[in-house]
Amino acid sequence: MWLKRLVDLVVAATALIALSPVIAVLAVSIRLLDGSPVLFRQLRSGRRGRPFRLYKFRTMRSADSNFDPSTDAVRITRLGRMLRSSSLDELPSLVNVILGDMSLVGPRPLPVEYLDRYSPEQRQRLEMRPGITGLAQVRGRNLLNWEDRFALDVEYVKNHSLRGDLRLLADTVRPVLLRQGVSADGEVTMTEFLGSLPPEGEAPGDAR
Repeated sequence: MWLKRLVDLVVAATALIALSPVIAVLAVSIRLLDGSPVLFRQLRSGRRGRPFRLYKFRTMRSADSNFDPSTDAVRITRLGRMLRSSSLDELPSLVNVILGDMSLVGPRPLPVEYLDRYSPEQRQRLEMRPGITGLAQVRGRNLLNWEDRFALDVEYVKNHSLRGDLRLLADTVRPVLLRQGVSADGEVTMTEFLGSLPPEGEAPGDAR
């Protein structure tokens, strides 16, 4: 784990320095085209469920604009759609990696509201720091349903290794370049996770 953390620090810091011109251009573009704020901040669940503030580039119009805030499809901006499809909106999350909230590789950080909706098996995804990319992102990203995504998250937690992390980082390049799995069918990103159906014979609360 200490070696994984060292790789996170070195790679994230190097990437932030190397990509600082790109980050600056994107920040200015968002400010000029879509106004402020430039960054999207949201509480997400980290390791062991500890909440942290995730940083990404803002890709949607603010809720207090003249646009209907009820659906992401309406609120997403033209620039925001490009940022999401290219995964450039994730660049500020490198700061989360340096702060120790996230890792380069791990289960994706999800809203804190989901914590009480996990089954005991799914909660195992919280045993590691969440990642910018991970096994589920390489295997299908938002095209996967929630059950499959969580199963891959748990598989990663149980079998992770530094060599496996490096392979996942390399395997992330192809879906990002091809812009694969950016959104679920009929959605801008992914539908809300409302909880898993309990096994037959159990009450709904037993599986949460």
